[in-house]
Amino acid sequence: MNVRITGTGSSLPGKILTNADLEQLVDTSDDWITSRTGIKERRIAAEGEYTSTFAAEAARRAMAMAGVQPDEIDLIILSTVTPDFPFPSTACIVQDILGATNATAFDLSAACSGFIYGLSVAEKYLRSGAARKILVIGSETLSRIVDWQDRNTCVLFGDGAGAVVLEASDGGHSLLSTHTFSNGSFWNLLYQPGSGSRNPASDPRTFDKKLLYITMEGNDVFKHAVRSMEEAAVKALETNSLSPDDISLLIPHQANRRIIDATAKRLGVSSDRMFTNLELYGNTSSASIPIALDEANLQGRLKAGDKALLVAFGGGFTYGSALIEW
Repeated sequence: MNVRITGTGSSLPGKILTNADLEQLVDTSDDWITSRTGIKERRIAAEGEYTSTFAAEAARRAMAMAGVQPDEIDLIILSTVTPDFPFPSTACIVQDILGATNATAFDLSAACSGFIYGLSVAEKYLRSGAARKILVIGSETLSRIVDWQDRNTCVLFGDGAGAVVLEASDGGHSLLSTHTFSNGSFWNLLYQPGSGSRNPASDPRTFDKKLLYITMEGNDVFKHAVRSMEEAAVKALETNSLSPDDISLLIPHQANRRIIDATAKRLGVSSDRMFTNLELYGNTSSASIPIALDEANLQGRLKAGDKALLVAFGGGFTYGSALIEW
């Protein structure tokens, strides 16, 4: 059984936070942020906008492109580290918003690799015959867990969502393979210390020590990210007996321009065959790849027969890749 991507969609907040705006909040500058990250601005959720808000809208757009009605969806997989609530799953809230009454829905937590993990799970459902049409969504409101007084992290992250419709079929838009990896030895280099069972929100120290915010060891994360993304990308190429020259478009997780450039250089993929929108949206974690995929699709960067390589790295550590023939 083949697996096709029949629709893509994305949704972003209207509010734009520029580097100049951040200069008013913390000791930083546009030059400092741009030279170290490649980011110029990011989107920030407004009051009354949540992870489910953007997830549902991205899903609607993906379904509209695919020509799929809500009651045709068998499964909704929502990757996020910023759910609306600890429970129930935000996927169930999105199911209700969409009216996808026949779907099973659940959240998946793999940080910035979450969308790749979601594709991998969906692929198995479709190839086994357990489902026919699946929504895979990556959605985040990272602005809600960022310390806006920490200049090392607050400049990096943004909000938004991306989604795809996957269908079982005999041809076209083929998801050739997915590959997922984890290395839990480095879990404490990128994580949110508070709100779980170790540092519960009910403990005043969780607030006093700012444990609800993202914590990151940037230099260590950088080293592991480049090596891991290369490993995941090479695995996808080898599995499909391809070389980097066969790739029409590399769509990496939009974390940091230096990570993206280093990964592309290691793989031997030229800049004209790489899609980035990091400068506009920053790091949107699990949403970054599906947002980029949707924009590449809408911009005509993917033609019939093109091969697109998706590759990600995130907290956990988690990392993975997916290879698509358009």
